[in-house]
Amino acid sequence: MVVIAANLRAPLTSVGPLVGTIRESLTLSAAWAGAITTLPLLAFALLSPFASRLARRFGMETVLFAAIGLLAAGIAVRSLAGTAALFLGTALLGLAIAVCNVLMPALVKREFPENVGMLTGVYSVSMNLCGAIASGVSVPLAAGAGLGWKGALGCWAALALIAVALWLPQLRGRSRPSASPSAGVKPTKLWRSPLAWQVTLFMGLQSLIFYVTVAWLPAILGGRGMSAGTAGWMLSLLQFALLPFTFVVPVLAGRMKSQRPLVALTTALYVVGIGGLLVGGNGWIPLWTIVLGIGGGFAFSLAMMFFTLRTRTAHEAAELSGMAQSVGYLLAAVGPALFGMLHDAAGGWTAPLLLLLAASLLIFACGMGAAKRRYVDEER
Repeated sequence: MVVIAANLRAPLTSVGPLVGTIRESLTLSAAWAGAITTLPLLAFALLSPFASRLARRFGMETVLFAAIGLLAAGIAVRSLAGTAALFLGTALLGLAIAVCNVLMPALVKREFPENVGMLTGVYSVSMNLCGAIASGVSVPLAAGAGLGWKGALGCWAALALIAVALWLPQLRGRSRPSASPSAGVKPTKLWRSPLAWQVTLFMGLQSLIFYVTVAWLPAILGGRGMSAGTAGWMLSLLQFALLPFTFVVPVLAGRMKSQRPLVALTTALYVVGIGGLLVGGNGWIPLWTIVLGIGGGFAFSLAMMFFTLRTRTAHEAAELSGMAQSVGYLLAAVGPALFGMLHDAAGGWTAPLLLLLAASLLIFACGMGAAKRRYVDEER
């Protein structure tokens, strides 16, 4: 589970520091460059609602094995020559990550029901640690090691293949498929739940902020005179800053009757971090980056915990996770491309950063509802 989690951010975060190089190599506009990050999010939105159904039909272990294999293939295809291969591979790896994103919280709830917070923290740290490393080493691998952007992105297929090998023994003890729709919350009931929608919007807004940051923070800092290598390490700093909190916050959230204080702190961190990038001087950039990273660690951890805290069974957790990640990532998918379009239209970064500031305030409204102790299957 830890090695699978290590594969769920690195193929995406490795792209941000290389966006400028990819744009120059393939002559892409800013909007099309933003679409490199948007496409996986659209894949998340497309497949997420079906992941729990696939798990019930074929077994969670089998579906995860197929998803990891598809991830390795997608990374390899993305590194082939041409724009078409870039976007096709990106779509394939997005579909694979979508399945893993949905099923991992349900797997934790099924296998470790008494330690959901602890195990959520462990796989979150693994996911974000590898994502941070990927951001930092992309430019050195592409330029310093002479691999180019294709080699720097393609090397992450090796980690996916390791996960495939390590997961093979799980197929022998795979869970028995269940076709019974009663195993979890019926989709029609779940989609009518106000609580489920609050969790969904919280998930989507925090994803929007994260993926916009991953795609465009190096470009924002580059516009202020920072080198590509240093900007890439700033993105790594952001992700390293959130690491301790992706472990601590799930543990705290699991012990609290209401997670509203954590939601309020999340919003405050977002506002300070984004506001600092908007109005602060260059000398303060590392500080604002760290604060924004900590806010992202709080938000991501809370979103993952809401899937398990607001459900009673593993199947319910998978259903809620699928809904939240489908609609949530569809919302997040517009972020990188819209951010790029706003930059092109306004000729600067002020308007796009104001968009992120508004999103951070909406997180507060949705999070306060999602943090109240209740369950999605309760009657309204």
